[in-house]
Amino acid sequence: MPFKKISVLMSASVLGLATSGLVLAADAVSSALLVPPVPPIAKKVPWQETRHGEVVTDDYRWLQKKENPDVISYLNAENAYTEAMSADVKPLAEKLYGEIKGRMKEADLSVPVRRGNYYYYSRTEAGKQYPLSCRRHADAAMAYDDKAAEEILLDQNEMAKGLKFFAVGGSLVSPDEQLMAYVTDTVGYRQYQLRIKDLKTGQLLADTVERVTSLAWAADNKTLFFVQEDPVTKRSDRLFRMELGKAPVEIMHEAVEQFSLMVGTTRDRQFIVLTSQATDSAEVSLLPAGTPGGTFRSVLGREKGHRYSVEHRNGELYITTNKNAKNFRVVRAPLATPDSTHWQEVVKHDPDVLVFAADLFKDFMVVTEKTQALNRARIYDFNSKQWKTVKFDDPVYLATGAGTPEFSSTRFRMSYQSPVTPPTVLDVDMATGQRYVLKQQEIVGGYDASKYESRRLWMTARDGVKVPLWVVYKKGVKLDGSAPLLLYSYGSYGYSTEATFAISRLSLLDRGVIYVQAHIRGGRDMGEHWHEDGMLMKKKNTFYDFIDSADYLVKQKWTSPDRLIIQGGSAGGLLMGAVVNMRPDLFHAVHAAVPFVDVMNTMMDASLPLTTGEYLEWGNPNEKPAYDYMRSYSPYDNIARKAYPAMLVTTSLNDSQVMYWEPAKYVAKLRDYKTDKNPLLLKINMAAGHGGASGRYDAIREGAFNSAWMLSQWGIKE
Repeated sequence: MPFKKISVLMSASVLGLATSGLVLAADAVSSALLVPPVPPIAKKVPWQETRHGEVVTDDYRWLQKKENPDVISYLNAENAYTEAMSADVKPLAEKLYGEIKGRMKEADLSVPVRRGNYYYYSRTEAGKQYPLSCRRHADAAMAYDDKAAEEILLDQNEMAKGLKFFAVGGSLVSPDEQLMAYVTDTVGYRQYQLRIKDLKTGQLLADTVERVTSLAWAADNKTLFFVQEDPVTKRSDRLFRMELGKAPVEIMHEAVEQFSLMVGTTRDRQFIVLTSQATDSAEVSLLPAGTPGGTFRSVLGREKGHRYSVEHRNGELYITTNKNAKNFRVVRAPLATPDSTHWQEVVKHDPDVLVFAADLFKDFMVVTEKTQALNRARIYDFNSKQWKTVKFDDPVYLATGAGTPEFSSTRFRMSYQSPVTPPTVLDVDMATGQRYVLKQQEIVGGYDASKYESRRLWMTARDGVKVPLWVVYKKGVKLDGSAPLLLYSYGSYGYSTEATFAISRLSLLDRGVIYVQAHIRGGRDMGEHWHEDGMLMKKKNTFYDFIDSADYLVKQKWTSPDRLIIQGGSAGGLLMGAVVNMRPDLFHAVHAAVPFVDVMNTMMDASLPLTTGEYLEWGNPNEKPAYDYMRSYSPYDNIARKAYPAMLVTTSLNDSQVMYWEPAKYVAKLRDYKTDKNPLLLKINMAAGHGGASGRYDAIREGAFNSAWMLSQWGIKE
């Protein structure tokens, strides 16, 4: 049936809306409103291509043409269908929105952090979507002075007026504290425009550049280095030097498609740092910040498989490197001769401990590590030559550095949270190890952590590998297989699954839902090998680990298949698509957010954003072995004529990471193939990008709908 007829039929008979040129008799309208909503059926337009001798067809490729009015009409029809099908979910979604918003302290202030002569912070005002970026001058002792005049640097609410989407991608104040460079996105495509504000006058300078992804000030306060991404591929591939008031000058182009550029500074602000990085290799180059017209010098060159990062202290470079150290180690070397023959080991390699970073200060070094899927920080005192370890006692938690920009600092700012502990900001005295809690996220209306329990679980996967999970639930929930359970994971790019706290999750826990995250392979939860065992030609371990985790939870009577809902987004959406193809019987329902499901069509098109840079993560499908392996798990390519769980697929029209058409095509094809009558919904934010709505209240509303839909699938209506 032609698509346009379907969309008219939906809007008239399902939604009861007036449409020009279409008149229905009253009894026909009444009858139509008693009929369940009819899903839009995407038209099929033949398309084919031969790949490695295989003739590939794609009837829904036309949906990739965003400029085609029929595409937008189809997406609007999907939204209308979802609206109709979820009408009974709306009251609960509104209730959840009220609960989540009611727990949030709407007028709040972040913990101020000193950089130079000022303390910087953000604050929110009740009823306003976006934060204000502010600063106050430090007192004579360089302490925070709440009586000092507040300077509002960026009022994002004013900046966002009249826009459906607005985001500040980052900001950086010049060394003399008189200028602020910042980048903004007004459509959600994550292409950021650079602006520079004179903090004395409040005026914007004329200097502006499109598609800026990172930046660094030189010591002269008038030269700015920035990296610009390609307008089509979105690869950050060009470095520019710009003297204010003059045209930018390109000083480097990264020609290798698997590498992207990032520019920054060392903590002591002595050097501009240029990093060219791929999945498996890196190269770092330095330029003295005081000579911006000079030439960047490579520290260790570029070697296949060698990943490293660099910090500077007192004429020495501290290098975090994976050379002869899969989980990384830290070495130091003279600035003038940083090659490996001059290395002195500072932190030895430990096969059971992953070294994330080494933060250098005037008198201290802080090494952030992960072992057994838990983070810790170790502090080295250069004066006493002693180590201290900052660790926590909860069975699962997340503890990270929270930003300590001053090189002279004697305190290390950390963020701590667990599934039962709200985010807490604390300072650790690097000399004594003493902790100072500065702020814990306030839960309006009160919060009693003793009502909830979190635990670490270990599951043995099909190949004998032990996979950690963490679980949180409200005490008193029956662990007899009857409980509703939400299982989430990601498992790609080396990103770990962290044990975090979420205000919104309380609405699920208080309704008896058990929440679980699985540390499946593909992340770096258990070390660098954990990532390697879940990528390229071992990618299926990611899916197997998730399925085995679900099977484990059922066998251990945490839940049962008819009470198990799964959730994942982006590359975690690929996970969702793959596991429902493999084991649709194991899951009751699925929420797939901005899902990377059309793997082959995306990875075969080098002109698409992010494609070529990801060959080292997924494989290069132009090589037949990689093509065959990727083809065997690609969700879109493996949809079959069988029953699938209920599914909610969410996306955004301006997504730059996973194009809207991947989930749109996936839903269209799945609707044609699946043999069940379970709901299949596609919900598209027509004015946002990969992260969804930009305003905090709008984001809460989106999340509340997703949670309400899942609760409805468990039969929970209140």
